[in-house]
Amino acid sequence: MRIKCYCNLYVSTSLERKRNKVISKLMERRLAPSVYILTLAQGEQNHLEFFPAILLRQYVYDNDEIFVVGLAESYESAVELVERILRQVLADTGGTDIRRFILEKQLLFEESRG
Repeated sequence: MRIKCYCNLYVSTSLERKRNKVISKLMERRLAPSVYILTLAQGEQNHLEFFPAILLRQYVYDNDEIFVVGLAESYESAVELVERILRQVLADTGGTDIRRFILEKQLLFEESRG
């Protein structure tokens, strides 16, 4: 499994100080039982999905690349983070296409790095 993080990773307030530690744990596939991961949805008809990080230990993720958009410390925080992302997309674009907004920002970031 490979984990790729969004250039402007969204993190809930209580995880802000532990951001790098949590990311390291995820990349090493160590347990992070209370952490929820926000990713782009697999189906393009949806924008985001979130699930407990502990699910990444399942073998079905062994060959997948996971594009992490956000990290939250609980289900409730994950819902709040989705709302925060949507509000930012709405304010910046006037629309609600979260997937497009995130992918365009990531592309610009990757192009600027050469």
